[in-house]
Amino acid sequence: MASLALWVAMALSCKEEKKTTESQETTQMEEVMAIHDEVMPKMGVLGRLVGKLKAKVDSTEQGMAYEKAMKDLQAANNSMMQWMQGFGDRFDSGEILNGKVLTEQKQKWLDQEEEKVKALREQINSSIEKAEALLKE
Repeated sequence: MASLALWVAMALSCKEEKKTTESQETTQMEEVMAIHDEVMPKMGVLGRLVGKLKAKVDSTEQGMAYEKAMKDLQAANNSMMQWMQGFGDRFDSGEILNGKVLTEQKQKWLDQEEEKVKALREQINSSIEKAEALLKE
């Protein structure tokens, strides 16, 4: 059930108009969600690239390069799913979508989650770039 709530919250965050604050500053939670919203649409790209690479995997050196790229894409997808689940376990929809004030512990968690989502963005983008470059060869 928590996973369902997370998916709903994440889906809404992708479409919700960001509320303007008096200072017009973006909150840390909004920044974390913006990175999520940036990489979430790339999950379909990961899937398509895995399909293209899978068809080319064989026992040759080139085939093994395709397999490595495919596994990197799958790892990036798994990392995204794990991050979303962990994030949803730590924060409720009020904190994610409505700017509810965080406890000191949750602020520490948000600092950690920000680092994780930045690393996740890098993992997703680099695995896509490498796979696309390999497929162009």
